[in-house]
Amino acid sequence: MSLAAVLKKNLFWVVSRTALWGYRRMPIFGSLRASLGLIRNAERVLVIRRNDGRGVCFPGGLSWPWESDEKTLIREIEEETGLSCQSFEFAFRYESNTDIAARIAVFDVQATGQLRGSWEGTPEWVKIEDVQPDLLPSQKYIVDRLSGRSQ
Repeated sequence: MSLAAVLKKNLFWVVSRTALWGYRRMPIFGSLRASLGLIRNAERVLVIRRNDGRGVCFPGGLSWPWESDEKTLIREIEEETGLSCQSFEFAFRYESNTDIAARIAVFDVQATGQLRGSWEGTPEWVKIEDVQPDLLPSQKYIVDRLSGRSQ
């Protein structure tokens, strides 16, 4: 791994952990909005192995205040995976207070392009039933819902 890649990975660790720590203590904007994409390949789903050491997450992220859920989805998937959203369909929305208060929109996504990582982490294809132990706590509801354990 190059020195630049190591520095970016470490910088993301600092930024992510600091932001999470700060917003837990002072949520000045209240509940945040986020969009996540479920990108499937047969029985596998795309996740990001996070560089902040917190495990894996589905591609996506927080919305800017002026940004729609759909625009957030397209931007975040491109930033984190290098893929372009060809089509997407809204699946469901849920509230999470696990890490920070957030309202999360989940989409089924068809994407194309060359898969690559970012400073946030490395994309991996995993079986949906194998993702739960490493998944961010705020996203475990998604797997529970897909497997019928939650309504």
